Amino acid sequence: MAASDLKDLGVHTEMYVDAYLEMFKAGKITGARKNIDRYKQVYSFAMGSQELYDFLDDNPGLASYSVDYTNNPVVIAQIDNFVSINACIEIDLFGQVCAETVGTRHISGTGGQLDFVEGAYKSKGGQSFICLPSTIELKGQVTSRIKPILSPGAIVTDPRTATHMIVTEYGLVNLKGKSTWERAEALVSIAHPDFRDELIAEAGKMNIWRRSNKIDSAIINF
Repeated sequence: MAASDLKDLGVHTEMYVDAYLEMFKAGKITGARKNIDRYKQVYSFAMGSQELYDFLDDNPGLASYSVDYTNNPVVIAQIDNFVSINACIEIDLFGQVCAETVGTRHISGTGGQLDFVEGAYKSKGGQSFICLPSTIELKGQVTSRIKPILSPGAIVTDPRTATHMIVTEYGLVNLKGKSTWERAEALVSIAHPDFRDELIAEAGKMNIWRRSNKIDSAIINF
């Protein structure tokens, strides 16, 4: 981001990290276009280098708020063109996202993911991105992170009604406003090719698969 051609970026985040400092030093962050807290970089807590902490100390260009403000989807949605980027562990063909557990084994807390997913979803021009590798290797076996249904015991972090942009190394799909079968078709298109036939077969068993020519146009390749 610091090396991109973006400009006049604004910051409203739960955790402030060194990447924001690098973007600020590169002149990318001004906050000039924020609808609220204009010219302020808003955050709840910070984690990073000593340089980062020195930058934050007594800096009038930053504002640290409690999470009931920074993570409030109503507040986030007031910022036009808001972009949130989150990771997850797995997603099913209905668009349900798990970012907390592998089955019943806890990996992470919920954090502010759903807050920022919903806030960006409802922002005018906003986009919420959920990013994940298409596969994972467990005990020497490679499996798909895109699954027909979530693993037994997996926690739903983001409901399908809130999921928006889903990204793997095979492309990006927009699930906003999609029907169940359109979601399945889109997600299969960005799954690892080795698992697509299996996902299609399982989707067929669940009656959420309609073979169409849209599978080619649903994907945006990188």
